[in-house]
Amino acid sequence: MADFPFELNDDQKAVRDWIHGFAADVMRPAAAEWDEREETPWPILQEAAKIGLYSLDFYAQQFFDPTGLGIPVTMEELFWGDAGIGLSIVGTTLAAVGVLANGTDEQIGTWVPQMFGDPSDVKVAAFCSSEPDAGSDVSAMRTRAVYDEAKDEWVINGTKTWATNGGIANVHVVVAVVDPELGARGHASFIIPPGTKGLRQGQKFKKHGIRASHTAEVVLEDVRVPGHCLLGGKEKLDERLARARERAKSGGGGPRVKNAAMATFEASRPAVGAQAVGIARAAYEIALDYAKTRVQFGRPIIENQGVAFQLADMRTRIDAARLLVWRASWMAANKKPFEAAEGSMSKLYAGETAKAVTAQAMQILGGNGFTREYPVERMHRDAAIYSIFEGTSEIQRLVIARSISGMPIR
Repeated sequence: MADFPFELNDDQKAVRDWIHGFAADVMRPAAAEWDEREETPWPILQEAAKIGLYSLDFYAQQFFDPTGLGIPVTMEELFWGDAGIGLSIVGTTLAAVGVLANGTDEQIGTWVPQMFGDPSDVKVAAFCSSEPDAGSDVSAMRTRAVYDEAKDEWVINGTKTWATNGGIANVHVVVAVVDPELGARGHASFIIPPGTKGLRQGQKFKKHGIRASHTAEVVLEDVRVPGHCLLGGKEKLDERLARARERAKSGGGGPRVKNAAMATFEASRPAVGAQAVGIARAAYEIALDYAKTRVQFGRPIIENQGVAFQLADMRTRIDAARLLVWRASWMAANKKPFEAAEGSMSKLYAGETAKAVTAQAMQILGGNGFTREYPVERMHRDAAIYSIFEGTSEIQRLVIARSISGMPIR
């Protein structure tokens, strides 16, 4: 087990600086344009692919960093550059995590490379869980997957919403109900291969923030996928469903049964927290520089306690959020269980920090902060999603409260 690191090693610093250079030189100059266009920035994805930043090999190296810090460092630097473009670059990784969390080694080797493509033909992937009537309440999911034993195929029908890269992805990972009587424990994840008939993009959403990231509905109408597209395989699913039925009969006793969507979210929460840290840090740095150079009443405004104390609080919150993210990432990498929902803690605190810090940055910049001449208003819009997606702040608090109390809090 790697010791918990309070500092990055030389290799990690080199990777951080490399990503930071890309974020500063490629992402930031293009951020306002792609925010206005509200389109996937394919040219920037291609640039990232050319240098190896958008590739399976790179993310695998970071994912298997024994300290657990490879992914959060990557996320923080990319989202320091721009959240919308950053999410376009890393959105595929949520689908990849869905396969890593639930799939077999063969499935991982087959499908994850197809999610990224290559520098000459860049691809993206989508993880599809939320539905119009099933957001935080995953037990309300209606998308059904029915097994056709004669053909060894699964037939999937339903509508997914809020899917990053939904409809434009090469590979979709879809969570569906296989046993409605088991509620959230009766779900499974499926690979929808490229070109599968019956899958189409529904509504594309025009969003408040992260506008360079494509978000849309995914409609599935009699989508047929081979049996081997069930993540984990049929035998493993049957065993899991049997345990869930036994648990239900015993009134909830016995070992907990993993939920397909929750396994993905649990694995990704510290990484999402790191994204929020990157946004907060970017806004803080702009506010700090502005406060040092903006002169009012004959002196820089940072010489006023009212401004300086805000910046002190901003920096303190950012550093605390980063430590929570690093702790959860280290725990996950070293197979230490989240006994107090440490993953949810990191996402909750970092997300709330991003919202608070970007709002304070706008206030410090005054009227300038409210205009598009400065990027903090965009950062503030981008930060708003971090108390909503990947589990709302309220859901994170519920997870933490249940974890620390052992009680069925609702």
